[in-house]
Amino acid sequence: MRVLVVGLGDIARKAYLPVLATRPDISLHLATRNRDVLHEVGRTFHAAGLYTDLDTAFASGRFDAVFVHAATEAHPAIVRRSLEQGIPTFVDKPLADTLAEVEAIVALAERRGTLLTMGFNRRFAPSYATLAGTGATQVVMEKHRHRQADTPRRVIYDDFIHVIDTLLFLAPGPVERTVIDAQVADGLLLSVALMLSGDGFTAIGTMNRDSGLNEERLDVIGKGVRRSVLNMSDRITSNGNACHDRRGDWTSVGRQRGFEAMCDDFLCAVREERPTSADQILATHALCERVTLYAEKGADAAR
Repeated sequence: MRVLVVGLGDIARKAYLPVLATRPDISLHLATRNRDVLHEVGRTFHAAGLYTDLDTAFASGRFDAVFVHAATEAHPAIVRRSLEQGIPTFVDKPLADTLAEVEAIVALAERRGTLLTMGFNRRFAPSYATLAGTGATQVVMEKHRHRQADTPRRVIYDDFIHVIDTLLFLAPGPVERTVIDAQVADGLLLSVALMLSGDGFTAIGTMNRDSGLNEERLDVIGKGVRRSVLNMSDRITSNGNACHDRRGDWTSVGRQRGFEAMCDDFLCAVREERPTSADQILATHALCERVTLYAEKGADAAR
């Protein structure tokens, strides 16, 4: 497969390229405007092609798939270019930072009949994926940052989106009620909380951007068992007694955090010509917009 990776920032170099570069079925091509970064990363990952602009990249030949890891504000234009050429496209979260833009891009993918996939890695992280379907009546996810208050839209769409998507992924049924709260000072989001509930379950997500530590914790509770995951690594199963487990010393970060399985799934979807999971993409971004509007303008705007 001839695969193009657009954007060579931290997430691409740490999470995606170590996975993609080791696959013998991939001819890896890279694109970024920064020539120094392009050649350095190209040498590191033995890329077959290097490009400083999309026009040159797309003129070099047909790609079987495109991975988009550029800055959020660049996602819509890049993704549209790829979809318009009928190329299956994988993009880091978020697809865009407004719901209207997301809806327009998803509609384009559906019109073109071209696969569009989001980088929600927690759906594929082994410690999280195994918790789906466990009969939970309560899901609680915390994801905190040390002194990283920022504008509501940036926090929600670039970071809290993982909490929102994980809650939707693990919720055992349709969401019937939504409650949002947020603390904002001087235009900066300090903390946010979201509660989703339905028949027999409650899912709660919280984030504090002025916390004492960068940390993530997930608790899935029900049927007499509490299953906890700390920082996507350490696992604690409590069933009268607590049993501690952690990832093996030789388990790669790409496997632990779901990037390996997520890339595999996308490339399999390309080969199998699967359709876009539009409902999943739209549901997560729609909640992002509701939470953002609440933080920006209050409860009336979020309805």
